[in-house]
Amino acid sequence: MKIRQNLHVHSTWCDGADTPEEMIRTAIEKGFSSIGFSGHSYMSYSPDHSMSLEGTELYKKEIRALRQKYAGQIDIFCGLEVDMYSGIDLTGYDYLIGSVHYLRIGGETVGFDRSQAEVQRVIDRYFGGDGMAYAKAYYEAMVCLPQYGDFDILGHFDLIAKHSDNIAFYDEESKTYRDRAIGALEALAGKIPFFEVNTGAIARGYRKTPYPAPFLLREMKRLGYGAVISSDCHDRRALDCYYREAEALLEAYGFREVYILTAPGRFEAVPIGGMS
Repeated sequence: MKIRQNLHVHSTWCDGADTPEEMIRTAIEKGFSSIGFSGHSYMSYSPDHSMSLEGTELYKKEIRALRQKYAGQIDIFCGLEVDMYSGIDLTGYDYLIGSVHYLRIGGETVGFDRSQAEVQRVIDRYFGGDGMAYAKAYYEAMVCLPQYGDFDILGHFDLIAKHSDNIAFYDEESKTYRDRAIGALEALAGKIPFFEVNTGAIARGYRKTPYPAPFLLREMKRLGYGAVISSDCHDRRALDCYYREAEALLEAYGFREVYILTAPGRFEAVPIGGMS
């Protein structure tokens, strides 16, 4: 039997378009064996993009109830996508995704997962127009992730490349940029065991290829990271977006297996080809 799993799924509890139950029904229709919800952790500095504290508890309660309701049809996991500055209780989840969506700059918490125009404003205002300084700050923040939680999955590692198909805020081909990114990977190796091939930017029309960039896949393989595939799903129609292509990309860079969550905190390897 083919195994399909998506652990990076957002619902109406945060910034997703669909309820958890609508996502689950779509997962069953698409032949998924399991699905994991990863609501955005509460962020006092970004309430419109995250679950509230009260909502977080209701989210966990609903996922538990749906797990019982659909037992025998699909396995359901309750996770959390944690922004590193959330500062909330991280216990009681089946898995955790660690992500950097904001930078701390001069006492401000600055969001950059935004439109091209908004990213340019961040670079101009906080980095004097220097895109490479912006990239450096991002990867320096990424290195600090393990200080904020015991994360299972490294979320969209090169998120700052969101707009790179359309605009060059910095030179992605340069040694300077690549050294910064690879240095962050090396610093995180052994601290966060898995990374995601994240197709979310494809689903939302920003990119033609997933995160991370191919040169980073090569380094992740060298450093011993395990791969999971996700679509960072905010719309149930994209639940399995680009999965087959993601597997082919991993295989091209030497990966022979991907990992799936089989029980809280327990990941198991399945051969490439099992997810598509």
